Amino acid sequence: MTIDVAGLAAIDVHTHVQLSVADGPEETGGEGFTAMAKYFKAGEVTRFTVPMLADYYRSRNMAAVTFTVDSVHLTGNEPHPSNEEIAEQAAEHSDVLIPFASVDPHRGAAGVRQARRLITEYGVRGFKFHPTSQGFFPDDRMAYPLYEVLAEHGMVALFHTGQTGAGAGRPGGGGLRLKYSNPLAVDDVAADHPDLKIILAHPSFPWQDEALSVAMHKPNVHIDLSGWSPKYFPPQLVQYANTLLRDKVLFGSDFPMITPERWLADFAKAGFRDEVRPKILKDNAARLFGLG
Repeated sequence: MTIDVAGLAAIDVHTHVQLSVADGPEETGGEGFTAMAKYFKAGEVTRFTVPMLADYYRSRNMAAVTFTVDSVHLTGNEPHPSNEEIAEQAAEHSDVLIPFASVDPHRGAAGVRQARRLITEYGVRGFKFHPTSQGFFPDDRMAYPLYEVLAEHGMVALFHTGQTGAGAGRPGGGGLRLKYSNPLAVDDVAADHPDLKIILAHPSFPWQDEALSVAMHKPNVHIDLSGWSPKYFPPQLVQYANTLLRDKVLFGSDFPMITPERWLADFAKAGFRDEVRPKILKDNAARLFGLG
């Protein structure tokens, strides 16, 4: 199966899978998941398996990029569900799902080998990095061998930027440090790996201007609009999305914490130009992922 781009209403470039098909009904997201739902004011949030996510987006005539986050260095826990499970199950729903993987850069050479295997054997299309949850600056040379593999295979690197719901409201922020997610740290990555396709995730509070600057300066850098309701977007983000960055801004929700319905309802009122909306909702992502 392939994605019928012409028939889609939108491509959501930022969704999370947080439940394995092997999990029982007693499985919960734990304290961190509950705290994040509170941070997003999302109420009671359902965790989704890959098949559940596919059904959800197929029923809305949308495609979605989906992933987990590997933060083994700080948590000691392997990602759940695994990268392999997400990729294998997304392949069964390739009409609507684009699988990404996540490899903690602290894994070193083993992580590089894992990334190459996920690309060549499992068909992932990109990688998610969460500098705050993984505890590293994106421009740390430790991560460069990983980026080189991604660039070699035409992958997309999606970097969390700005404040995060992870750890928010917990004592000490759950020990997570916001400093790692300043988008300016991705500027070196973009300069040193000009063939690496990069997405800066989220309105990058409190570094929105830095994100706009990097995306303006580096041809290989894009911005997704996930993690915030559009009614809270900084005015300069809307201004640049309407003008100089109109071909480099992408729709993302951060599902399940923010649903596409909630995001799209606020997007309709957020001051985006009519001729720009289709670019943000679908066209820019389709071009970035080579979907036609």
